[in-house]
Amino acid sequence: MKSKEINTIIDNLNLISHPIEGGFYKEIYRSKGIIKKEGLEGFTEDRNFCTSIYFLLTSENFSAFHRIKQDEIWHYYQGSAMYVHVIDLNGNYTRHEVGLDIVNGEVPQLVVTAGCWFASSVKNDNDYSFVGCTVAPGFDFEDFEMAKKDELVSEYPQYKTVIEMLTH
Repeated sequence: MKSKEINTIIDNLNLISHPIEGGFYKEIYRSKGIIKKEGLEGFTEDRNFCTSIYFLLTSENFSAFHRIKQDEIWHYYQGSAMYVHVIDLNGNYTRHEVGLDIVNGEVPQLVVTAGCWFASSVKNDNDYSFVGCTVAPGFDFEDFEMAKKDELVSEYPQYKTVIEMLTH
């Protein structure tokens, strides 16, 4: 494991343990501009135009299945490529690879559409993935829903293995 490198990233960027989904994060941008709730569909309060975070996972943990009300754009920075597991709005599962090996199918950016269930994990053993996530309209924990394992398996029994692996 690349503990020294991981600790340097966490310490130098002041990342903190994510309180719900797993991994480490830090909000680095929250726009000053506000979208009034009347201009938003499905939101009960005003939202900032945009927010972004740093996000770090190690191969010992994962980001559990959850969904948010906004589109989320993932940006690869360094370390191992990251798998982003998505169950889309039509109920189809895709395991995306976010990284720089474009020739072999990885992408440096990935958009997860609002309302999709998604989780993430580090591709390589004994490694870490360091990425960024941008959300618009801006993220608020009120917009976050953590998957309940039994309910998600009941809704998508064909994905039972991956759901059980990536839920708490």
